[in-house]
Amino acid sequence: MSPDEYCQQKAAASGSSFYYSFLFLPPEKRRAITAVYAFCREVDDAVDDVHEPSVAQAKLAWWRREIDAAFDGTPEHPVGRALAGVAREHDLPREHFHAVVDGMQMDLEQTRYLDFASLERYCHRVAGVVGLLAARIFGYSDKATEGYARDLGIAFQLTNIVRDVGEDAMRGRIYVPQEDLARFGVPASQILKRDAGGNFAALMAFQVQRARDWYERALSQLPRGERRAQRVGLAMAAIYRALLAEIERDGYRVLDRRIALTPVRKLWIAWKTALLA
Repeated sequence: MSPDEYCQQKAAASGSSFYYSFLFLPPEKRRAITAVYAFCREVDDAVDDVHEPSVAQAKLAWWRREIDAAFDGTPEHPVGRALAGVAREHDLPREHFHAVVDGMQMDLEQTRYLDFASLERYCHRVAGVVGLLAARIFGYSDKATEGYARDLGIAFQLTNIVRDVGEDAMRGRIYVPQEDLARFGVPASQILKRDAGGNFAALMAFQVQRARDWYERALSQLPRGERRAQRVGLAMAAIYRALLAEIERDGYRVLDRRIALTPVRKLWIAWKTALLA
């Protein structure tokens, strides 16, 4: 199996909304963004699929070395080998990949976030810099696009946090800021018990609106002349915004289920959005 085939399988197996948007890219750009996405899946799995923190730490340390090896021309892993060419072809900054690992490191070191400022720092590392990498691959000439790409990545991560509240609670993690829990009178213990009583729905409505505000903030920064090149990001935004609407319609029941769009609906939204960009 070639490095590109490995990355393709990694991306397809995730069933992610991102995968459906990638289908509308020309082959070379699709290969590049798929390699970046596969890297993100690998380092995320290194934390989420490992129960022993010391093993997860070792895996992240290994990936830090593999990033440097990829940029220095001596990678070992299929994803590292795919990234070596992609990083060179698209002038991707090495520090962005290290920032993603820094974000995963945060998952090993803390399970709570005091306020939104600290959560935003986490979101920037695990998603904002990925948005910047994606924008480089898609191509842009106006530097304002970088603000759009970074903030769109944060909007995606805020959406994931809302969708995955229940799954994260099972891992002992709560990404919803503690200041928000206090504001709505929802104790952390209630979320860990996956109890949707009291003001939980109101708390989630607030999180959904925050994510929507970040989509608006991101999209307002995208120059009109860059929309065609960045149409994949716009397609992903449309899918994720539809997911937020679905969560809202379902009464924010995210503690005992994972609300998701069907593959056909994701494909339809991505196709329609990419066509109109």
